[in-house]
Amino acid sequence: MKKEIGVCVIGSGRAGMIHAVNFRRNVPHATLVAMVDPIESVAKQAAESLGVDTYYTDYKEALKNDSIDAVIVVTPTIYHRDIVVAAAEAGKHIFCEKPMAMNATECDEMIAAARKNNVKLQIGFMRRFNDSFIQAKEEIEAGAIGDVVLVRSLTRGPSVPQPWMYDLAKSNGPLAEVNSHDIDTLNWFVESDMESVYAIAGNFRCPEARQDFPDFYDNVVLTARFANQQQGMIDGAVSVKYGYDSRVEILGTEGVIFIGQVHEKTIVTANRQGLSRPVMNSWRTLYSSAYLAEDTHFIECILEDKEPKVTGHDGKKAVMVVNAGNLSIKERKEIFLSSLQS
Repeated sequence: MKKEIGVCVIGSGRAGMIHAVNFRRNVPHATLVAMVDPIESVAKQAAESLGVDTYYTDYKEALKNDSIDAVIVVTPTIYHRDIVVAAAEAGKHIFCEKPMAMNATECDEMIAAARKNNVKLQIGFMRRFNDSFIQAKEEIEAGAIGDVVLVRSLTRGPSVPQPWMYDLAKSNGPLAEVNSHDIDTLNWFVESDMESVYAIAGNFRCPEARQDFPDFYDNVVLTARFANQQQGMIDGAVSVKYGYDSRVEILGTEGVIFIGQVHEKTIVTANRQGLSRPVMNSWRTLYSSAYLAEDTHFIECILEDKEPKVTGHDGKKAVMVVNAGNLSIKERKEIFLSSLQS
């Protein structure tokens, strides 16, 4: 058994660089071997900034490198299936960022490829590795709030979407790009499969997308009914301007749990202009320790030959909800997940 795992990060954008820095400096028993990006200048700059000698513009070339034992897939969602299947066939362990894929069929193909080639497949739901989320899960299991009745989760981001995200055929929209974490949060805390969803959405802040992408939405609300009749609500938004906002409320029969706040710090300044308090401005700040924890867990799963805490099955469940939610928006009706390909 190898004692050091060679890692290649495929995708050198914001999230890719978070993982790359972790594997370069902070994850025990991991060595960052190479970076990949289809834009050569981006790949080269990423590698140089990390002190890594090797970079590629084609992930298929990276998969031929025998010093690479595992890949981190951080590309637009439309490419996930092909990269993951190719990596599995090359015998590389795989960490795939959310959303896992575009549809359930792609998820099944990714899961099958990993199983056939005996490699690990972990999905990037880093909130499961956040201390507050972990404690909330423990309190739920201990009966601190009785039986869970409703889980409400919201994510609102300040950033304007990347141009490719406007095309729902390539991104599956904000329900996938932003709210996959919220969907997984509901699934994790409720511990039951979603039976049906109803979603409404609109484009209120991104006028540049309206002409070419009339189905793009920057604000979405989704309600869910679970098989055990528990309830869920998701609130998602992009380009909100005021900051990064991630909060959860878990209502039980005997109490409630709150996770998260808008504010980054507890300091409050008062002067003639009024009260001011720093607002959380980035998911990279809020979940930095969770990213490190999930990256560390991935390497541990490889070295100890154990199942990741977040599997391809978890990723598929979230993708199916995204697809059902987008169909609900389009058809303006409740969608039963059983009606979708599973």
